Amino acid sequence: MEECLDSIEKQTFSDFEVIFVDNGSSDGSADWVRSRYGQWVRVIRNSTNLGFAEGNNIGIRIARGKYIVVLNNDTVADPKWLEELVKPAEADPSIGMFLSKILSYSRPTIIDATGELLSRDGLNRARGQFEEDHGQYDSDVEIFYPPGCGALYRKTMLDEIGLFDEDFFAYGEDTDLGLRGRWAGWRCIYIPQSIIYHKGSGTTGRYSPFKAFYVERNRIWVIVKCFPFTHLWMSPVYTLLRYFYQGYGALTHRGAAGQFASQYSIFRLGWILLTAYGSAFKGLLRMWHKRKALNSVKRVGSKEFGKWLKRYGISAKKIALMN
Repeated sequence: MEECLDSIEKQTFSDFEVIFVDNGSSDGSADWVRSRYGQWVRVIRNSTNLGFAEGNNIGIRIARGKYIVVLNNDTVADPKWLEELVKPAEADPSIGMFLSKILSYSRPTIIDATGELLSRDGLNRARGQFEEDHGQYDSDVEIFYPPGCGALYRKTMLDEIGLFDEDFFAYGEDTDLGLRGRWAGWRCIYIPQSIIYHKGSGTTGRYSPFKAFYVERNRIWVIVKCFPFTHLWMSPVYTLLRYFYQGYGALTHRGAAGQFASQYSIFRLGWILLTAYGSAFKGLLRMWHKRKALNSVKRVGSKEFGKWLKRYGISAKKIALMN
């Protein structure tokens, strides 16, 4: 957190405000931030942990700028990060989302994310994740949508489509927001000159039961809310295929399922999947109503979704067996 705020203070671009949202911490961090950075950081303290989605929404609602940048506290920004991110946003008002190049904090030559890829059953995977950075992602290109860490959103886009879905709590809310933005006709651009370094899953753990539950539950809500009918009804087929590969991964210690099974057990993973489905089904009616609300901002036809998946998709096998 200290490194993050120090790196923001050193930015070459200076026309911004910082809103630090503390989500019910009990370690005195909010008071520490207020005492050390209070002259230029506005601290909002929540009494409980409201989750990534609602926590960020609280900050977004009181922000005064025409751009919203969502930044995790386990990141460190390059001094020109914000300058390079704002420059293309100023140049083209038709683009609603922008993403920095995100590199690993502990291994700066390893890529953490350069965009998001989406499977046909609603799971996402970062483009280029864990690859050695040889400049293969150093072009300004259109990507599907940005991860919630290090993303810039145009305020006019958020005013149109809404903020993060607070029912999601954590994980998948950036996929939901990105898809809503795409359906409304907004594009997303990747800016490799804008760089941040990310520690990753510092709060919840990379293979934790908490993460496994919310990732699986929320991807169901993503497809119910944001997938067209042609892909919605086919998604269970891809889910079964993914489960096949994840089962293989759990037995052979490959992929996220293999890592989880090594730390916990296959049986616990199965139980988490069952509880995730139970929670997802309880919220299906709410998601269905939100799906109908999404139709009011749609500017893109359903056929475009298939083109997105061809261009920005990831296979069930790859998403199941990659670590």
